[in-house]
Amino acid sequence: MPSYISVAEAAGLLPGCRRVMVIGCSGGGKTTLSLRLSERFALPYLSIDRDMRWLPGWQARDRGEQRAILTRLVAAERWIMDRSGPTGIDLRVPRADLILWVRVPRRVALVNLALRVARNHGRVRVAMAEGCPEPLPDRAFLGYIWHFERRSAPRFVAQIDRHGPRVPVALIRSRAEAARLLAG
Repeated sequence: MPSYISVAEAAGLLPGCRRVMVIGCSGGGKTTLSLRLSERFALPYLSIDRDMRWLPGWQARDRGEQRAILTRLVAAERWIMDRSGPTGIDLRVPRADLILWVRVPRRVALVNLALRVARNHGRVRVAMAEGCPEPLPDRAFLGYIWHFERRSAPRFVAQIDRHGPRVPVALIRSRAEAARLLAG
């Protein structure tokens, strides 16, 4: 079982953290939270999608190349890194001082996704690789969000338990909790 802590406890730990993982469902607010924490605590922001996974034109890098890049990224002394999928979690978790799991209800994630697409459709977001403009979501992506808690969350729990059972994990379930975390 992961080592869960409260949002207040996480806020107390953050000033001393050098490496913070932010995980959760797409549309949950991971990037927004990561960028704000990066600014507040002067931690370099790393986006797995931008810095490891995608090449221009939505071409996925070869898995071996992705793993080599991730190995280099996690070796850095300081970072805040966000990702919605469990890829490379075996490399990320052992290096993390704290895991922030943005775990909002799926209806919130879907509304956030709709707002993100409305704001950014056709443009490249800060968390995305150059040449990868925000697309309209397809059925598979919407299904990933809809089924995240049932299909993906148990895999995250198992991987955190396997690779970092002592790494503290704070569940961020709302914007209010994210605001409390940021306020310290």
